[in-house]
Amino acid sequence: MNALNIEGDGQADLSVHGGPSKAIYAYPSEHYEFWRQKLPQVKFPWGSFGENLTTEGLLENTLHIGDRLCVGSVELVVTEPRLPCYKLNAKFQREDMVKWFLRSRHTGFYFSVAREGDIGTELGEIAKAHPAVIIGSYPFMDEKFGPNTNVVIRARDPAQLAAAKAAVEAMLLTVQATVGRRR
Repeated sequence: MNALNIEGDGQADLSVHGGPSKAIYAYPSEHYEFWRQKLPQVKFPWGSFGENLTTEGLLENTLHIGDRLCVGSVELVVTEPRLPCYKLNAKFQREDMVKWFLRSRHTGFYFSVAREGDIGTELGEIAKAHPAVIIGSYPFMDEKFGPNTNVVIRARDPAQLAAAKAAVEAMLLTVQATVGRRR
């Protein structure tokens, strides 16, 4: 695994995907059952949501921006939740899939790579970021692609505030691009 992705893997549109803060996209295996129940006619093999890593035991409501984890000799840092683009609708052939995805809060999360190396199969926690923003508390967009004003970011650390601001700005750019394509 290197600073931008897993060797042999790549991101489709580098203007909105990938880069150092979105080098690895992880999606919890626990969420697959939710989608199998919601959409029983759809097959959901691992990797269905475009993740590089399908994880177990890491959930959006327990991870913080800045948490550090290791997998093999690689050190990963949690950076932000995923805000999907219109391509998720196309993949699942549903106009409302992005809406469902955001509303479910089963979005997965991105990692940056703090130390490159060989990926393993066991995830281990190195350090929790405190005080920090929990991935699941991010100001997600509602079904009309407007800000969810009921959520407040509670970061006190300047680095966490900067990371939260950058993530929200990136999400807004993705929403603007998605809305622009729908017109």
